[in-house]
Amino acid sequence: MQILTPFKTITVSLFVLFFLTACSNEEATEQTNNTPVAIESGDECHLCGMVIAEFPGPKGELFEGRKSHVRKFCSTRDLMSWYLQPENRPNTKEIYVHDMSRSDWNSPSDEHMINAREAWFVAGSSMKGAMGPTLASFAQKDAAEKFVTKHGGTVLEFKAITMEILNTGSAMNMGSMHH
Repeated sequence: MQILTPFKTITVSLFVLFFLTACSNEEATEQTNNTPVAIESGDECHLCGMVIAEFPGPKGELFEGRKSHVRKFCSTRDLMSWYLQPENRPNTKEIYVHDMSRSDWNSPSDEHMINAREAWFVAGSSMKGAMGPTLASFAQKDAAEKFVTKHGGTVLEFKAITMEILNTGSAMNMGSMHH
């Protein structure tokens, strides 16, 4: 049996204290918010694998996990389809979408990404995204309402978006493809 001398006891205690401090500092730095990152020309949609930049309409990205891994999506519809899966929701930190009141529909600017949880969405409009029907995203409710007068649809807040709403759009689109 080894007997710890006071010097060894202090050394071990300091090491443990240092180790615990290092861990808690790492935790503290991970609490910082992630900011949107640019969607590069070759980036593929995490859900469908298509090249994101080749399609019109608002795109999205979300950060997840302890190491803040970013996932990018070709449309707000694909983004929300991923997010709404029960296993993905608790792991998601920040979510960003394009503010379409400040972006061109055919090539949205990554300079105009907004927090999706605070955004307003338009479902069921005549404007199409990468996979057909999509959710137009806006920073302001009045901008979303103006969009509806031009292109139809319904204004929704983030928490009102459900899989049923996402699936209704694609079912309507699939129906028109068969005729």
